[in-house]
Amino acid sequence: MAFFAVYVAYHFFPAGNETASMLLTFGSFGASYLIRPLGGVVLGSYADRHGRKAALLLTVSLMMVGTAIIALLPTYAQIGVAAPIGIFLARLIQGFSAGGEFGASTAMLIEHAPHRRGFLASWQFATQGLSTLLASLFGYGLVKLLTHEELLAWGWRIPFFFGLLIGRPVC
Repeated sequence: MAFFAVYVAYHFFPAGNETASMLLTFGSFGASYLIRPLGGVVLGSYADRHGRKAALLLTVSLMMVGTAIIALLPTYAQIGVAAPIGIFLARLIQGFSAGGEFGASTAMLIEHAPHRRGFLASWQFATQGLSTLLASLFGYGLVKLLTHEELLAWGWRIPFFFGLLIGRPVC
């Protein structure tokens, strides 16, 4: 989401000052990091009681809900103050989900690995870096393929719709 912060600020946090809009945007992004520990505690407890797979399916579903809200949410010009509130709530849902995902996925990797548990568990962290790289390349590609006007109008939403495609849980 931070790759397209300028577009999110424009559509959801309009202010007379661009700096104020960006600060509000990054503030809503940052709030998701503050709720991660709560997600870790709640979803970690859920994973202990209902199993790692159930917890991971829940975290993926919650992440998809937050992503769908961002992808589909009408702008400030369309629904007023409900738009920034919606972005803020979507980011809280995503942060809560991310907090529960890390521990459950790492534990599941370790529990299902008969040998080389540390090596296999390290892939959880390593793939986070790889996904950040891929997301950056995706954003770079959009910036190169679309005009500024297209990105401003609708192009910034493409990564969120794409995230819904790859986030589909496999049961």
